[in-house]
Amino acid sequence: MNDHPWGRIDDDGSVFVRLPDGAEKKVGQWAAGDPTSGLAYYQRRYLDLMVEADLALKRVTAGKATPEQAESLAERLRAAVVDPSGIGDLSVFTAKAEKLGEYAAKRREAIATEKAEAKESTAKKRTEIAEEAEKLQNSQQWKATGEKYRELLEQWKQLPRFDRAAEQGLWDRFSKARSVFDKARREHFAQLDKERKEAVRVKEDLIRRAAALADSTDWGPTTRAYRDLMDEWKAAPRAAREKDNKLWEEFRAAQDKFFNARGAVNAERDEAEEENYTKKLALVEQAEAILPVKDHKAARAKLRKVLDGWDEIGHVPRAKRPGLEKRLRAVEQKISKSEQEHWKRSDPAAKAFAESTVASFTKAIQKLTKQQAGAEAAGDTKKVADLQAEIDGKQPLLAAAQATLDRYTD
Repeated sequence: MNDHPWGRIDDDGSVFVRLPDGAEKKVGQWAAGDPTSGLAYYQRRYLDLMVEADLALKRVTAGKATPEQAESLAERLRAAVVDPSGIGDLSVFTAKAEKLGEYAAKRREAIATEKAEAKESTAKKRTEIAEEAEKLQNSQQWKATGEKYRELLEQWKQLPRFDRAAEQGLWDRFSKARSVFDKARREHFAQLDKERKEAVRVKEDLIRRAAALADSTDWGPTTRAYRDLMDEWKAAPRAAREKDNKLWEEFRAAQDKFFNARGAVNAERDEAEEENYTKKLALVEQAEAILPVKDHKAARAKLRKVLDGWDEIGHVPRAKRPGLEKRLRAVEQKISKSEQEHWKRSDPAAKAFAESTVASFTKAIQKLTKQQAGAEAAGDTKKVADLQAEIDGKQPLLAAAQATLDRYTD
């Protein structure tokens, strides 16, 4: 017989383990050879279960094993005590089974708490999703809101399921809000599609009208007509972007044909007007050479010749026209002024009035001078001074009248 602290092998190969109460129980039969090897084999079977129990305890305490796994192993350990299959201290199995049971109960309680918290958190999150969906149901930001509803739906799908009845109520709120938005969006795009079709019809009509004017050479009225067509285009509804761009290209092509033709004609006109400007500038310089006016009749004849040549020359660029006309007008005004002055000088009535004015001021001054001489003789210095002041006041008036008379006698 071969003994072990916790078991033995009989001579007939029967293998026994000592139970915690001191009794023995047969665990197997060894007939493979050396009894020592048999004892070692049955001890390894015990140790293997011990290692598994220790690992299970570590996993349970670390939260890596489920309560069911821990209880399953605890049952195996208890069974190993009742119906052992190896040799070792079976009381250890009993102690470890109790620990596994305790840890399993604690883990089950923790899981229940976590589940309750997760249930509460999930219910809160689903409520938030439903409330946000309801806030968005009247939004007209179709693209952004549609994407937001898809995000909310994905969030909903990824949440764990707990209370089916409560979740169904929240889902109904979410679904109803999304349906309200989807219906409004469909109606919006249906109306938009209708408007875009109308836009195509209106703009195709504008294109036909623009094309009908493209070959016109009636530049002014046609330009105004195109301006009116452009106003109508701007007021028309928009078609789909790609279609609208294509329609715009067709409309612009009709305009470009007309305006390019007008531009070519205008370019020729501009070139001719620049040549006209050069010619008229030479006439202006010729007119300015008349000044200063010495003989108003000769000056007027020269200016008339300039004006005859001016009328024979066509238009000049609009921006340059005022400057030329201003310079020519200045020459004409100076000649007219010379003519007016000559007329005044040759007017008998005006000359007589000037002579009368000079005679009147001369006579008045002579009279004051005579009175002053009498005051001096009388020694009246104050009167002398007063009379001198009157004389001094009339002298400038006499000088001005004499200057006017001199112009008539030149």
